[in-house]
Amino acid sequence: MILCDIGNTSIKILENSFIKKYYKDEKIPKFNDEIFYISVNEKKEQEFLKINKNAKNLKEFINFQTNYKGMGIDRVVASLFHENAIIVDAGSAITVDIIEDSNHIGGFILLGLNSIKKAYKDISPKLDFEFEKNINLDKIPLQTKDAISYATLKSIILPIIEIYNNKNIIFTGGDGEFLSQFFKNSQYKEDLIFENMKRIIDANNRTT
Repeated sequence: MILCDIGNTSIKILENSFIKKYYKDEKIPKFNDEIFYISVNEKKEQEFLKINKNAKNLKEFINFQTNYKGMGIDRVVASLFHENAIIVDAGSAITVDIIEDSNHIGGFILLGLNSIKKAYKDISPKLDFEFEKNINLDKIPLQTKDAISYATLKSIILPIIEIYNNKNIIFTGGDGEFLSQFFKNSQYKEDLIFENMKRIIDANNRTT
């Protein structure tokens, strides 16, 4: 069985317990096994289905209730099967979703680390610095490089802290492991979406 997560910047494939990412210029392979997928990128989804015509969209098997409008299927899948939790998916954008008593009560979206870095570079080449992950957030910076890293991290961490209150908080995504260190009792699950995709498939198999 092949699981596929079609995102905005890459296509992630889980095959034989290994995750591989295919970026926009990389050729998508044809798989012989049964394929289940989710997608937030219609163009890439169509490209994938041209090669893998029998792939099944898991969206059809999901019943997720929320008053939030326009919630991506990746956020929906990441939010499933939790009673009380904050789910943070830290990729090119950082999505934050709040689950209380098994209900999705809302969330918000932040720019990801690389997106913020690019925004500074677009303002001026003089603001093009590598992100400093070891920046001291308790000390006001005295140089531009540190000032950018400080402001970037604070702009991400502080909105999450406001709704955190020592709740169960789960991080996923490329920068999830790094960001998780700023929150006590946090968890990092690299394959959270794939774990939940498997649970959706298992649940559907039990009811058919």
